[in-house]
Amino acid sequence: MIEIRPFDKLGKANHGWLDTSYHFSFSNYHDPDRMGWGRLRVWNDDWIQARSGFPPHPHRDMEIVTFVRTGAISHRDSLGNEGRTGAGDVQVMSAGTGITHAEFNLEDEDTTLFQIWIMPEKTGEAPGWGQREFPRGNRAGSWITVASGEPEKDDALPLRADARVLAATLKAGDTLELPLDPSRHYYTVPVGGTVTANGHDAQERDGIAVTGEELLAITAKDDVELLLVDTR
Repeated sequence: MIEIRPFDKLGKANHGWLDTSYHFSFSNYHDPDRMGWGRLRVWNDDWIQARSGFPPHPHRDMEIVTFVRTGAISHRDSLGNEGRTGAGDVQVMSAGTGITHAEFNLEDEDTTLFQIWIMPEKTGEAPGWGQREFPRGNRAGSWITVASGEPEKDDALPLRADARVLAATLKAGDTLELPLDPSRHYYTVPVGGTVTANGHDAQERDGIAVTGEELLAITAKDDVELLLVDTR
């Protein structure tokens, strides 16, 4: 089963400094048919104005992945961690028993990013945070794993979940395949152009929800960047 979730049909909120679209129920947007996809609970598509951002706020028992598309985001948390994540790079925060963090765009340009929440396998563990650079050239025409429940095997940032986050870039006309487990849930979003996924057309920033399939074949109609979450 493949379902295309058009970008213009997603939940929306505009706070001036933050313009966001919700792939799943979040904040004041509630759709009982879109409470998540497998263990994937949140996929927010955020635009953050230059010199603004999220003030300190708490989380617990959630794996929070930030994938920066353009610009950069600067992180600070109650554990004393600080870092800047630039375009194409990734940070993962394991909220565990509780963590307070702030995420600010300290740049002179706007920032766009995906914020993704995945439910952990265990609750009540110590919180943590990590950041890593993933050069876009390394994922040209192929999937690379940027975060994983098996980080040493996948050479990726750690997730405390039975999940992977993969990224790729494709040139117009190229096709990229990914073998799937039909019992798992996959969700991918193209950025920068349109694609065809197993024969289904998807526009830029549409959500592509997949389950019950053995193979995902994505053909790029334009140069495009892809991010994909694989969860049970």
